[in-house]
Amino acid sequence: MLTERQQQILDFIRDRQETTGCTPSTREIQEHFRFSSQNAVMDHLRALERKGALERPPGKARSLILKSTASRSPIIDIPLYGMIPAGMPADQEQEAGKCISIDMDTIRLPKGARVFALKVRGDSMVNAGIFENDTVVLEFKEPRSNDIVAALIDGETTLKRYIVQRGNPFLRAENPKYPDLIPARELVIQGVMVALFRLIK
Repeated sequence: MLTERQQQILDFIRDRQETTGCTPSTREIQEHFRFSSQNAVMDHLRALERKGALERPPGKARSLILKSTASRSPIIDIPLYGMIPAGMPADQEQEAGKCISIDMDTIRLPKGARVFALKVRGDSMVNAGIFENDTVVLEFKEPRSNDIVAALIDGETTLKRYIVQRGNPFLRAENPKYPDLIPARELVIQGVMVALFRLIK
């Protein structure tokens, strides 16, 4: 049986996860409930953990797993590194911002996979079912021909299909309005797409 305050904290964690994709930090919980110290937050979290309302994986500050998800599969927080052009390449500086929390069974990641997420901007991948404002999850791994990748081509970032013909790699859009991109100097694959998420309004 939860106390009134414990239920309020649990509701706050659930609401923050649903609206931002991340569970709140202990400092955010402290500020929201105006606790005098983070020790008070930790006491409540430990009580919620003892009562089976959530789990706290060790060493992960924002990985609070609510009871409703704990029984299914582990939740991972994937960093969201801003936007990526799905149009003509752009000089896009990626900075860590929010994160998205996903249970591992949803995207079936191999154990130890290193992933990140990007918001899509543009329409060059529409024929692959990737639209403006979609979120793509990418894994750091070697690409294969026909993979959809985040790539740095001659110093500019873009989301395209990776093609290798006669040993020569280049990038191809999934929209006939856009030309193939053939690197003049360099082509660096930053990540291979493994999942896509869309906010349904």
